[in-house]
Amino acid sequence: MTLADQKNVDAFQGNSKVWRTELRTMPDSQVVLTLRWTLISWKVIRRRQPGACLVSSSSGLGEGTEDVCLEKTIVEAKGWQRYMRAAFRNLGKSGLRVSCLGLGTWVTFGGQISDEVAERLMTIAYESGVNLFDTAEVYAAGKAEVILGSIIKRKGWRRSSLVITTKLYWGGKAETERGLSRKHIIEGLKGSLQRLQLEYVDVVFANRPDSNTPMEEIVRAMTHVINQGMAMYWGTSRWSAMEIMEAYSVARQFNMIPPVCEQAEYHLFQREKVEVQLPELYHKIGVGAMTWSPLACGIISGKYGNGVPESSRASLKCYQWLKEKIVSEEGRKQQNKLKDLTPIAERLGCTLPQLAVAWCLRNEGVSSVLLGCSNPEQLIENLGAIQVLPKMTSHVVNEIDNILRNKPYSKKDYRS
Repeated sequence: MTLADQKNVDAFQGNSKVWRTELRTMPDSQVVLTLRWTLISWKVIRRRQPGACLVSSSSGLGEGTEDVCLEKTIVEAKGWQRYMRAAFRNLGKSGLRVSCLGLGTWVTFGGQISDEVAERLMTIAYESGVNLFDTAEVYAAGKAEVILGSIIKRKGWRRSSLVITTKLYWGGKAETERGLSRKHIIEGLKGSLQRLQLEYVDVVFANRPDSNTPMEEIVRAMTHVINQGMAMYWGTSRWSAMEIMEAYSVARQFNMIPPVCEQAEYHLFQREKVEVQLPELYHKIGVGAMTWSPLACGIISGKYGNGVPESSRASLKCYQWLKEKIVSEEGRKQQNKLKDLTPIAERLGCTLPQLAVAWCLRNEGVSSVLLGCSNPEQLIENLGAIQVLPKMTSHVVNEIDNILRNKPYSKKDYRS
């Protein structure tokens, strides 16, 4: 072992004492991803700069000298059972346990990134403790499901260790290949399962409301695919609170299965639905929130501060609407607010994207936040948000609210 290697080993062992102390006081919900994110970081450093730290002979996580040391640290600090449960939350009031951070495939899989990068992203996520992977029949015209399913099969991961979700509505060009009719829900889910090479999905979502189909037909079809073993649960996406409540009422009236979750956009500049409407649904009927776009399609990443980079999502032809939004007057105001938030991130020792993801996670009504990443570095950075969550005190949240000035007010707030 070289002198440089020995120094790095000594440094690691010294840091482990600090981690042991921090982990004892860290909330359970932060522990496992804190560990896994750190291990992934070590692995990336070894790949890029082999001389920067002790080179592990192992190809996987948890087997190298540093990894074993850190695994031992976490087990000693929190106990094995608490360590394994830490980063998971119930999906709504169902019994399904999902990682508080999930990986989405919108735009990236089958489009913005190669299949090889997609596999690297899924591997990093899975080895970081993420068990939730989301897709849809419409993503890349079904190719995203094909890639996701192929990776799962190639990696040989236990199906029971994964939570796979897909969404139905836009299945094809024919009139009967879209919508939420009984015909399309059944045929569309069968098509998704074939592309995914799976016997079932854990959650099937209705990707938007369908005014052309009676609610009873939608709920009956979703109940049917669950009873047939094609899905475990069903949920909604982009539905209003009134539509979700109607689905629940129909399910209860006819002894059918109600939705357990709503997929909703949620980030620093989009708050009303998740913070006002969904909490009431959660307490009344148990519908949870699985949120997406925590960085507002990259707007909060900071890369649009000086225009639209050529390699960004906003530079794609099919995302001209995003480019127009960024360069608009409202977009410039948002960029100014992000600049004001930067000192808070620096004070907390994190990046702006990490602050934004942690801000979403601090909402107790959020079951999981779906991440959309185009490269491993971005994914690793976003997973690091789990370390920031314990620092999201009420004082920090109030600081952020004072800068954003967009906090929605619920009925409870008005009464008080």
